[in-house]
Amino acid sequence: MTPYPNLVPPDVDFRCVTEAAVVQRERIGRVAKAAAGGMRNLFLVGCGGSLNDFSAASYQCDRSARFPTFCLNSEEFNRRRPALLGSGSVVLVASHNGTTGETIEAARWSRSAGARVIGFTKDETTKLAAECDEVFTYHSDRTILAPKQVLIGMMVMALLSEVGTKLDFAALEQAFAAVPAAFEQALKEAEASLHEIALAFAAEPLTYVLSAGPNQGAGYGFAMCYLMEMQWKNAAWFNANEFLHGAFEVVQSDTALLLFKGEDETRRVIDRVEAFLSKNTQRCRIIDSKDYSLPGVPASMRGDISPLLLSTLSKRLAEHYQAVTGHSLKDRRYMFKTTY
Repeated sequence: MTPYPNLVPPDVDFRCVTEAAVVQRERIGRVAKAAAGGMRNLFLVGCGGSLNDFSAASYQCDRSARFPTFCLNSEEFNRRRPALLGSGSVVLVASHNGTTGETIEAARWSRSAGARVIGFTKDETTKLAAECDEVFTYHSDRTILAPKQVLIGMMVMALLSEVGTKLDFAALEQAFAAVPAAFEQALKEAEASLHEIALAFAAEPLTYVLSAGPNQGAGYGFAMCYLMEMQWKNAAWFNANEFLHGAFEVVQSDTALLLFKGEDETRRVIDRVEAFLSKNTQRCRIIDSKDYSLPGVPASMRGDISPLLLSTLSKRLAEHYQAVTGHSLKDRRYMFKTTY
């Protein structure tokens, strides 16, 4: 039982579903080996939360890959028709329910262009799965972020390994294997701080959310998907450094800001923003991956795993908002209800 009124219990199948993703690493290795032969470029394609799920993988590719990588919204991808897409392209597409029309179209025309398409969705029966050369699933109707991000992360790591990238893949594999238990523990450790944030910010007319590097998806996803879509709260996400190049002029003593802080090379960007905000507002809160024990995750890999942790904590924070506001995360005005 939770000590917080109206707070739903954590996902009871979180660890089980996430473990089911981790054990797919051998098949991921086989698929990556086949895909990497003659590979010229990589496209990461999705909408909304599924696009955010590619954030950490995109960052790792930018830092490490010997092939160009492009991370695009599905409809943007469809309308751009990238000239580099074709034979030798690998396209990763994601959609939880597998019904996002733009992502289905992206998979379909990518295959027709000669690309190899690998999908990530909840099960093999979705419409998206039918349009992919290979599909990886996590068999959960609940939108648990970690398993999809684990599958995507392991696939990208396997592709990087196949093309000879110099990374500590043994430590990365150990880190991914530790995620189910480590994140389950982190969710327990986070309850008090997440509830305090929800209490402090639930009535705010506008919340600014800042993140950087591989953690951009966690921040953007919380602002757009959880606050705006699921809580009908006004919010705005900014890259943390970009915020300092104009938007920070709106900051006053009562301006509400939420920072997502990881342990990668862009942590110093958040440090700089935090230093500014500590002098200019009393309404700043921080979700910092360093606050969590993450047993089993090698210290050298915490920066690689923390984006997944921050996304997981963002979902739990949204559930704390739901408990405080009384507004269900399932309520929608338009999504799934109207033509758009």
